[in-house]
Amino acid sequence: MDSAGSQKFIERGAHKGKGLAVFTSGGDSQGMNGAVRAVVRMGLYLGCKVYFIREGYQGMVDGGDNIQEANWSSVSSIIHKGGTVIGSARCAAFRERPGRLQAANNLVARGITNLVVIGGDGSLTGADLFRQEWSSLLDELLSRNKITQDQREKNKYLHIAGMVGSIDNDFCGTDMTIGTDSALHRIIEAIDAIVSTAYSHQRTFIMEVMGRHCGYLALVTALSSEADFVFIPESPPPADWPAKLCDKLLQERAAGQRLNIIIVAEGAIDREGQPITAEAVRQVVVAQLNQDTRITVLGHVQRGGSPSAFDRLLGCRMGAEAVMALMEAAPDAEPCVITLDGNQAVRLPLMECVRRTKAVAQAMAEKKWELAVQLRGRSFVRNLETYKMLTRLKPPVCSRDTPSYTLAVIHIGAPACGMNAAVRSFVRNSIYRGDKVLAIHDGIEGLIAGNVQPIDWADVTGWVAQGGAFLGTKRTLPGNKAGEIAARLKEFNIQGLLVIGGFEAYQAGLQMYEAREKYPEFCIPIVMIPSTISNNVPGTEFSLGADTALNEITEICDRIRQSAQGTKRRVFVIETMGGFCGYLATVAGLAGGADAAYIYEEKFSIKDLQQDLYHMAAKMAEGVQRGLILRNEKASDNYNTEFIYRLYSEEGKGLFSARMNVLGHMQQGGSPTPFDRNMGTKMAAKSVHWLTSTIEKCIGPNGKINAVGPDTCCLLGVVRRQYTFTPMEDLKSQTNFEQRIPKYQWWLKMRPLLRILAKHDSTYEEEGMYMTVEQGVLEGGELV
Repeated sequence: MDSAGSQKFIERGAHKGKGLAVFTSGGDSQGMNGAVRAVVRMGLYLGCKVYFIREGYQGMVDGGDNIQEANWSSVSSIIHKGGTVIGSARCAAFRERPGRLQAANNLVARGITNLVVIGGDGSLTGADLFRQEWSSLLDELLSRNKITQDQREKNKYLHIAGMVGSIDNDFCGTDMTIGTDSALHRIIEAIDAIVSTAYSHQRTFIMEVMGRHCGYLALVTALSSEADFVFIPESPPPADWPAKLCDKLLQERAAGQRLNIIIVAEGAIDREGQPITAEAVRQVVVAQLNQDTRITVLGHVQRGGSPSAFDRLLGCRMGAEAVMALMEAAPDAEPCVITLDGNQAVRLPLMECVRRTKAVAQAMAEKKWELAVQLRGRSFVRNLETYKMLTRLKPPVCSRDTPSYTLAVIHIGAPACGMNAAVRSFVRNSIYRGDKVLAIHDGIEGLIAGNVQPIDWADVTGWVAQGGAFLGTKRTLPGNKAGEIAARLKEFNIQGLLVIGGFEAYQAGLQMYEAREKYPEFCIPIVMIPSTISNNVPGTEFSLGADTALNEITEICDRIRQSAQGTKRRVFVIETMGGFCGYLATVAGLAGGADAAYIYEEKFSIKDLQQDLYHMAAKMAEGVQRGLILRNEKASDNYNTEFIYRLYSEEGKGLFSARMNVLGHMQQGGSPTPFDRNMGTKMAAKSVHWLTSTIEKCIGPNGKINAVGPDTCCLLGVVRRQYTFTPMEDLKSQTNFEQRIPKYQWWLKMRPLLRILAKHDSTYEEEGMYMTVEQGVLEGGELV
């Protein structure tokens, strides 16, 4: 979109002949290769002459073979690789004008006037200085007869578009930087592995994670791993932290806990600005408690490994949008940086974001800790507050001024990763408030059978890292059993209900709302948290479990393609779950570099299949070794997965072979990703507040609750980064009940990009809006 919100469609070859280069600078991060791939292919799609600049600014200064023209196959099979295949290096020469003069000469010689910079704020600031000096650099080159007057005129404007590649997520203006999600994956994998050995030996483990100036990784890790204590630079602990830490560890061991996890950001400091190291923390624990305490410094492991599905997708979308920003830039346009705002790529003024980022460092230098936390953004603040609440060992005794209620939680539908994290958060938030929590086992059937038990603070210890649904879940809907359900609600005096599940949970919530006229027991606040790998529930852009499923699919696709290394050319046809919703197939297709993804929402015919097959054959003839075709399980009744596999097998004879894989329930398994753990934790905390505040509005003098309005039966969704409670009754008009999907699905706008990056003809629908600080996007922090 443009600033006015109108859609803009860009045709192939619209910017023929323009010189464009991409380079990576500073520290590497997972997802950079996806961004490089998208820049190259989108540039070629638009008709640009695209170059790699290898080894960052150093390669720009050195020139020669470091500046290399790219073609389509130059970026084949790199999206799944960590680091950056075009190299990155620090460059002292570029910091001085003679170095920048040489860099300008190298660019002008190749007609490059559009630069995509992927790096941190230092790299982006260097690019802005280069742009400011560009005119004077050309004048100097002309005066030295290094370039001609014609070259001076043709290359008089330099345009810059940036993307932030940093695992620290320390850049203000974007919800996530490229590499952060993957780094969290590495950290959580390490902690999950350490937990088992720590539990076996009753050990205390201290984990040092990266984050020299930003505590984001440490904070989200602590929230996602049930860590007992976290040290971050933006919010130093009180002066007596050794005593507080040891008291907490002692109480937990006395309560029967066998292990403790302490997270230390590498840049952690105390209130006086002095470093708090992992070794210092270990010495405190050993000296005062004599506990078996070990330190694990993850170091560059956090930068390594394959990028997560989120980072691959982020790189693809930001890379395409960066190219569009350059092609549309006015002659004297200020540099922009491509950022993520909710689920949309937007363009922000680069230097405004840099100034905001430096303001955080300034606040910390001046020991204005509260300001530093606030400048990190609302999401950082919410993370910190939620973590502090969830790690209080003993909840306070509820004061007489605070009413307490009986709240219940139930799963309805298929299991999905993140459900257990949500239940843990719901239980502890409620108990901390002073409420009683009931766990309903085995869904509606369990409720009817009376399988309802109180659940306590310690009962949910260790749940956040576990997949599946410990409470049990079934797909049964209330239907004609509303009377039996109402009787149980009355029997257990349930005053507020949290429903966690997928489309069935949404339908169940609607049925309970519609049963209120006949059964007043349903006149209690009801809230639903969408949790399904299909991501097919209306009223939300993301559902719990979908991120974990995407990573499972992406990893499996990587392994499947790797299994064919050393064989002749091969095409894999893979079937994903999702019902009638093509979210998994589409997004996994983008993240996995698929050649096509067939879904129900985008109708296709035998002619489309034939064209895609011929296109695959053409790419194979050009040297491509592997092909990947994804198909959503209900994309078509007739063109099923086996049909497509047989079609490719028959028509590919002599050129390539085909293989078929149905992924099945592997997509529902695994350990929850950091994203799903974190989102489940915070959504449940939000649900507790909504339930209790709604009860207070609806409770009468006699203590009876009479919740009757549509706004007392809501779905909690994520819309443009914000938590949004939407009445389920209002969502009916937005729902296709026959196919169990929303009528509007935001991710469909990524379909053209998938085809473009796979070298198909398509029309790109531009995402980016150019926004300013005043428009309220510089909030920082992760998606929710």
